Amino acid sequence: MAAFHHSKPTDRDTRRVLQKLIIMLSLGIICVSLFYFFTGCCESDLTENSVSDRPAREFLLTGWYHDRNGTFYKDVVTVQDEDEYPGTGEGSTITPGLETNNSGKDWTATRRLPQALIIGVKKGGTRALLEFLRLHPDIRALGSEPHFFDRHYARGLHWYRSMMPKALDGQVVMEKTPRYFVTVETPGRVHSMSRDVKLIVVVRDPVTRAISDYTQIISKTPHIPAFETLAFKNRTNGEIDSLWSPLWIGLYAQHLERWLAWFPRAQIHLVSGEGLISDPAGELGKVQDFLGLQRIVTDKHFYFNKTKGFPCLKKPEGSSKPHCLGKTKGRTHAPIDPEVIRRLREFYRLHNQRFYQMTGQDFGWQ
Repeated sequence: MAAFHHSKPTDRDTRRVLQKLIIMLSLGIICVSLFYFFTGCCESDLTENSVSDRPAREFLLTGWYHDRNGTFYKDVVTVQDEDEYPGTGEGSTITPGLETNNSGKDWTATRRLPQALIIGVKKGGTRALLEFLRLHPDIRALGSEPHFFDRHYARGLHWYRSMMPKALDGQVVMEKTPRYFVTVETPGRVHSMSRDVKLIVVVRDPVTRAISDYTQIISKTPHIPAFETLAFKNRTNGEIDSLWSPLWIGLYAQHLERWLAWFPRAQIHLVSGEGLISDPAGELGKVQDFLGLQRIVTDKHFYFNKTKGFPCLKKPEGSSKPHCLGKTKGRTHAPIDPEVIRRLREFYRLHNQRFYQMTGQDFGWQ
């Protein structure tokens, strides 16, 4: 019987075995990589930002997003919100990316420059309008005020684009910065970004707006002079100080004229600040039409809070409480001498009439 001999493996045999193992491991890694690539499991864009449950708790109402999923992004940036939304005071660090990303395929979403801007006015109702619009599944809105065209223009459009929330094709990207409306350089700068951008201005009775503005100012700096002192150059002869910011902002015709030098009237939509309180669904319907969107945000989403004197959103799904804007909304205005109010109304009368003629809209301010 032939004897069997067990020969020792040579170095060549060892190398062959190692080469086979390396090839098998490489093939395995390639297969796993291809699997993740085609299924989108490793898409870095989906995990680059932390997730917040706050918008889901506050803004997702039954049926509002249809069959779309809600994914929330968080980008930290230091900005100022001139309408003083809670947590967005001057120099505060806020989370503008608490944006609802209303799609089930977020890896196809990209950041792009805005197609619509809420450009004014301060204390007119811009924060309320933005929050109401963000309920729409086809609107992707930055929650903070980037102040790009008035303060950070030197940073360039690449920086501005990086601030925007991700959006799918067909979704409208927008932001709001009320200071744009009254800043001289802004219309030309916006036009250089896009001559087709849609512009939204929330306007309010300029006397009421000025008092609201002053009320906000004294909440931060309580020791400034009285409204009646600041509103006049000379109170004895009744000369109004129209360059005082709370009064100057209300010269709507003067500011609108600059925008009409760059954009056609049809590209500028005016929202009534008073209407946004008394009939929010009506004002939102007209804005949705202006943006070319289906009217999804309707009166079924609102109720009127009698205590605040302001509309609120009905109870979001998964929450036991309705959602109202912050404590600064609907707060009591500083008391003003009725005679001063009368003089201010007289001062604004001709300015308001000119504004009505320019816009073709009569807002009915006294």
